[in-house]
Amino acid sequence: MLYGMVEPHPRRLAIVLFNLGGPDAPEAIRPFLLNLFRDPAILRVPFFVRPFLARYIAGRRVKPATENYAILGGRSPLLELTRQQAASLQEEYGAEDARCFVAMRYWHPFARQTAAEVKQYQPDQILLLPLYPHFSTTTTGSSLSDWHEAAASVGLIAETTTLCCWPSDPAVIAALAALIRTSWQRAEAEMAGRAGLRLLFSAHGLPENIVRRGDPYQFQIEQTAEALVGALAIPDLDWRICYQSRATPQKWLDPSTDAEVAQAGRDGVAVVVVPIAFVSEHSETLVELDVEYRDLAKRDGVPGYFRVPAPNADPAFIAALAGVARRAASHGAGRCSQVGLRICPAVHKDCPHQ
Repeated sequence: MLYGMVEPHPRRLAIVLFNLGGPDAPEAIRPFLLNLFRDPAILRVPFFVRPFLARYIAGRRVKPATENYAILGGRSPLLELTRQQAASLQEEYGAEDARCFVAMRYWHPFARQTAAEVKQYQPDQILLLPLYPHFSTTTTGSSLSDWHEAAASVGLIAETTTLCCWPSDPAVIAALAALIRTSWQRAEAEMAGRAGLRLLFSAHGLPENIVRRGDPYQFQIEQTAEALVGALAIPDLDWRICYQSRATPQKWLDPSTDAEVAQAGRDGVAVVVVPIAFVSEHSETLVELDVEYRDLAKRDGVPGYFRVPAPNADPAFIAALAGVARRAASHGAGRCSQVGLRICPAVHKDCPHQ
């Protein structure tokens, strides 16, 4: 370096991973549920009704939720798994000036706490990276609103890049397809030709009225499923998309996962269930899919029930996610999808790319 020249300071990048969060002890289950149902993105009723209705719904769900979390030792594993993903992503990203942070939506660490930690890090750029591959106003949209409010409250100001969705990134699809292929081959070996196999892509459900208003979630789920079927290249593959985890009384997306499990019993085929919308194990995979739907499969005479694991910190998945993060960060300030521009047809009015 020539005398008198100042060596440029490397740009510090803060990568903030968004996730749902989960109760970390039995006594946290009720407040976690209250936080969930008080969210206007989840419970879309007049603001003066929401607190009362949230308490009612949360109160009715405390007992079954407590029973579910008891199977998991009284707590959700989601924070621990998300932190493992953050640590693995930071290592894979490979830059000394990049650090990963975790912000949960409905339980600790909340966005305000994480925003304060990011401010202390003094980044030049912030990348908001949702661990929801598919954009929905109920997940990524809600987390983004929460984050912007939290950042303003702590005075965090930095160039910010928002990755809104990454439903069909080729490297991510390849990593997920590898996990599916392993489970499919195991199912083939165990069934040994005694029954056909059906692939069920099980996504978290949404009320139909949210999708009708323009939420792109269902469209992006379909994009992921089609990309995975193409990557698997299994001849004459029997596959279907279904939706789980109905939480409110109104009509939700069809078909439901439990209905498809029952249909597999009537059709005499074994099922390989893919948790297509989840990148980490939590109660909806470890209890709903592994316990409740497995029991349904036995009751309904399904010849075999197999479940593909969520990617968690799978090395190929983390490498793919690092690639997604690098490309997003290179776009600079603003909002981008996995390819930069909008990927949703115009009919999806709630796509963040207006």
